[in-house]
Amino acid sequence: MIKIVTMSYVTYILECADSSFYIGCTNNLEKRIKQHNVSRWGAHYTKIRRPVILKYSEEFKTLKEARQREVEIKGWRKEKKLNLIKFGKPILE
Repeated sequence: MIKIVTMSYVTYILECADSSFYIGCTNNLEKRIKQHNVSRWGAHYTKIRRPVILKYSEEFKTLKEARQREVEIKGWRKEKKLNLIKFGKPILE
């Protein structure tokens, strides 16, 4: 029997200890969050703002889609990111 493994990618938003957000993407969310919190392999931004907490994530079939979404969210104001986290969509109140 042949087992087909499909890889998925995740765009995620972390809330840092200083209440700022970090947006990234990965193919292993659990491992990446651990890296952000305890490893020397976490992003410099999160290393100095630990601990970080996962606030939101979206799954994609390709890395290209995940990266495009990461860039899109990074371009938003904090209010729009908060609405995405709270309501699952970037509505403005």
